[in-house]
Amino acid sequence: MREPSETPDPTAPRASKDYTRQLGVVESLVAITRECPSGPVRGVAQNALDAIKGDAAVMREQVYYVLSALQGWRGERASQVHASLTAFYEQRAANDASKED
Repeated sequence: MREPSETPDPTAPRASKDYTRQLGVVESLVAITRECPSGPVRGVAQNALDAIKGDAAVMREQVYYVLSALQGWRGERASQVHASLTAFYEQRAANDASKED
């Protein structure tokens, strides 16, 4: 039998979850693909991840698609993901508008 490692596994879930922390876009999309109960929404999030891997310039557009599809998922994690994606989208929209001026 193997002895437990002294260093914690970085991929292991944390004992307490901090749902107040703002997530990055990719982290939010991965959370949707793993935790959202809606198959179609998970599919939209996976498609967004695939599109972003091909061209990071499409990130804002993909976030819009995911936010449009993200309905019915409730709870603290859902609120955290939604708020994080919304903050990214609004910030990017403001940045794009200021570039046009």
